[in-house]
Amino acid sequence: MKIIFYFLVCSVLIPICQIVGEGWPRWRGTLGNGTWSGPDLLQEIPAKGLELKWKLPIAPGYSGVTVAEGMAFLMDKPNASGKEEQERVLCVDVDTGKLAWSFTYPVDYKKLDYGKGPRASITFDVGKLFGLGAMGHAFCLDGLTGKKIWFRNLIREENCPPPIWGFSSSPEPLGENVLYHVGGPTGNLIALDKRNGKTKWRTGSDKRAGYAPPLSILHNGFRQLVCWGPNKIMGLPIGGGEEFWNIPYEVKYGVSIAKPIYVDGVILVCGYWNGSRAIQLGENSKEATLLWSEEDGIRGLMAQPLFRDGVVYLLDRSHGLTAFRLKTGEILWRDEHNLTAADRNPHASLVWLRHKGNDVLALNAEGELVYLSLSEGGFNEHWRVQIVGETWAHPAYSGNLVLARDDRSLFCWKLPVKLNQ
Repeated sequence: MKIIFYFLVCSVLIPICQIVGEGWPRWRGTLGNGTWSGPDLLQEIPAKGLELKWKLPIAPGYSGVTVAEGMAFLMDKPNASGKEEQERVLCVDVDTGKLAWSFTYPVDYKKLDYGKGPRASITFDVGKLFGLGAMGHAFCLDGLTGKKIWFRNLIREENCPPPIWGFSSSPEPLGENVLYHVGGPTGNLIALDKRNGKTKWRTGSDKRAGYAPPLSILHNGFRQLVCWGPNKIMGLPIGGGEEFWNIPYEVKYGVSIAKPIYVDGVILVCGYWNGSRAIQLGENSKEATLLWSEEDGIRGLMAQPLFRDGVVYLLDRSHGLTAFRLKTGEILWRDEHNLTAADRNPHASLVWLRHKGNDVLALNAEGELVYLSLSEGGFNEHWRVQIVGETWAHPAYSGNLVLARDDRSLFCWKLPVKLNQ
C-alpha cells in the first residue's frame, strides 16, 4: 500500500513541480537578466511538433508575460464599449488556461504612437503585483484576488511627461520600495512605497522618461542604481539625492530601451540610432569614464543583449545577431539576419537556458521560438518552431513550459524536455 501511495505521489507531484518550477516573476526572469534555470531540451523537435497545452483569447498589447505561484500575468487593451479606452491586467491559471480574474481601468491614449496596448510587464513580488500602464498609471494589486491595493496617475500626480511611445519600463522592486522610470521635474526615477504607493524619494537629473528599467549594482562595496535616460547614463544613489556620475548620451527620439549590463566594473548600454557605449567605473562611487563607443557597427533596438564569458550577444538593427567583446567592442561575428528577418524594427527576446553553458532560447518578431547555442566562435541553431503570430512581447518560461502572446491569444506550449529529468 505504501509503495502504491509513493508511486501516486511521485507521478502526480513531479509534473506539478515542473510547471511551477523557478517561475518568471518579472520582466526578463527571476533576476531580471534574461537567465532561466531551465531543463535540458531535446536537440531536435519531435515529429509531432511541440504540444500546445492551452490557448486563451486576449486583446492587443506589448506587455510581456510573467509567471509566479502557478499563475500567469499580463496586460492588454480590450475593445471598450463606447468611446472609453481601457487597460486590463489578466491573471491566468497556468495549469488550466482559465482566466482567474481581471482588473480594468479607464485610460486615454490620445495620439500615442503604436497605441494598441500596454508595454510594461507585470512584476510579482511577495504576493503583490506591480504594474505601469502606457499612460503612467502605476498600481499594486493582490496577486491572488486582483483586488486593488493602491493606484496612482503619475502624469497628473507627479507631473511625469509621457514619452513618445508611452511609459514602457517595467517596475523594479528594491527593498521596501518599487522603482518606476517615468521622468519628472525633480528626478527621472521615482521610488514608491510597496505598501501604499506613496512617493518615498526621487533621483536622476534626466527629467524625461526612458524605456529601460534601472539596474541595481554593487561596485567596490558601493551600491548604486544605473539608469539610462534619453539624454545621459547615470549612476544614482539609493534613497534619493544627487547622482554620483553621468555620461552624456543623447539618443534620437529618446529610445533608451535595453536595460544596462554591468560586469566587473564595466557598464554597457546598446542604443538604436546612436549606437552603444561602454563605461568604466572607478575606485569610488563618483568615478566613471567612457571606455569605448560604437556609433554604427553595434546598434540594438528593443532586444535585450546577453553576456557570458567576456562576450556580448546583441540583435543589431542592420546585421542581425552580433557577438562582440564587452571590454573592447571588438566584433567577433554576425549572423546577417539568420535568427530573425531583416526589418526596420528587428526584434528577438534572448534568454540563457541555464546559468552556465551556451544554450539560448529566443522568440523572434515573427513568433518563432528558436533553440540555439552561442559562443565567441559562432552560433549553432538546433531547431525553430512557430508558437505565436507576430509579436514584440517578451515570453515567460516556467518548469517545462513557455508562455507567449501575440495580439489575439496567450499560448502555453510544452517544451521538448529530455526524458531523464
